[in-house]
Amino acid sequence: MEINNPDDISKKLQSLSKSDTDIAIDKLNTILSELPKTYSEFIDQAFIYKRVPKEYLLSSILFTISSSIGLTFYINELGYKNYGNCYFTIIGSRGDTKSEAIKIATKPIKEIDDIYYDNYINDLKNHIENESLPKRKQILIQNATIEAAHKAHAENPNSIGISNDEIFTLIEKMGNSNSRDGVPWRNFLLEGYTNGYVDISRKTTESFRIKETYPTLIGGLQFQFIPKLFANGNLESGFVDRLLFTTKLTSNDKLIWGEINSETSNNYDQAIKNILAYKKQSEMPDETKKQFQIFVSKEASKLIFNYTQELIIRQSEAKPIIKEYMSKMQISIQKFCVIIFMMKNSIHSTYANDLNEEVVNLAIDLNEFYFYNFKNIINQYTNLKKEEPTIEQIIKLAKKNKASQKAVKEITGLHKSTISRKWQKI
Repeated sequence: MEINNPDDISKKLQSLSKSDTDIAIDKLNTILSELPKTYSEFIDQAFIYKRVPKEYLLSSILFTISSSIGLTFYINELGYKNYGNCYFTIIGSRGDTKSEAIKIATKPIKEIDDIYYDNYINDLKNHIENESLPKRKQILIQNATIEAAHKAHAENPNSIGISNDEIFTLIEKMGNSNSRDGVPWRNFLLEGYTNGYVDISRKTTESFRIKETYPTLIGGLQFQFIPKLFANGNLESGFVDRLLFTTKLTSNDKLIWGEINSETSNNYDQAIKNILAYKKQSEMPDETKKQFQIFVSKEASKLIFNYTQELIIRQSEAKPIIKEYMSKMQISIQKFCVIIFMMKNSIHSTYANDLNEEVVNLAIDLNEFYFYNFKNIINQYTNLKKEEPTIEQIIKLAKKNKASQKAVKEITGLHKSTISRKWQKI
């Protein structure tokens, strides 16, 4: 932050005195005040009547927008073509309405997926023997194997959204070297973040190639499982750096009689369906134009450039883990630009407008909001690591209680030879 006058000095001192949580809350309030009314009112009313934390619903809405855009819209800045696919993780405790946030945000997509499924079942009933089986159109998938996810994306090449109430099972698979799905899932999400290709060749099943992937991801995670998220290659591979974390920042303990206003709910649903309409049109076989570039104004382009340069400088001065996360912030700023542009133009479908400075400024606020949430996660991870007993402490306790080496192996997951060596030294 450049210091030019007494007001700047005051703001700098205030920022230094605030915790990461305080800064994240400030960013959240700024974002909600700048969002289009259609979205901010929906978030406010869900907070009042359903007691859904505002930050949880914000992330769920961003996931819904991200999944609805697909490969249809992109920007080309700083020499890179970027789409709007993002991965969101909602951190909280049991009963924090993580699932409810995802449920109400993705409702417009669910309604369309219900229609797609009914059409698919009808096509199967009318299927003629020896003809190719009908393909199932869908936007979101749940609890799928990696083979099913690849197949679903191949049949829906514009995008595939992965929506799980809890993503712990997926994370556990990724960290388990014995899991058949784990490493392929992680590779798919790593490659998909920057829209890399997927080529599947098998002897026994259909082979296919997805030239540009577009996976999106959302799921809840209990904060006790944060160490699992950072373990067994998830951090080292860069998977963690691609996640946009949301910690619980707001709460409503007051029960209000009523429900979300139908007009507010309908306006939100229609805005999402307006975005989906473009995606659906681009998927038509006779549609010649499959993608649309969002053109960025000169001023907005300069703002993206300057902010990215600032991130590079901050990254060079950052500590490990934060340093790696900041490298992905240089990508996510462009992804947020796409998402915010679509949100601001979804009400009246005015997508021919240029992406302006207002969009970039809000995208920057979002990028910084998730950065301070990530710092919160790092703090929680560090604290949880401190609370975990060492292997030596576990062995001492095991010996005191006359437990076997096998019991220690089962608790820690370490190899029996490692436990045996340490056992002899204690």
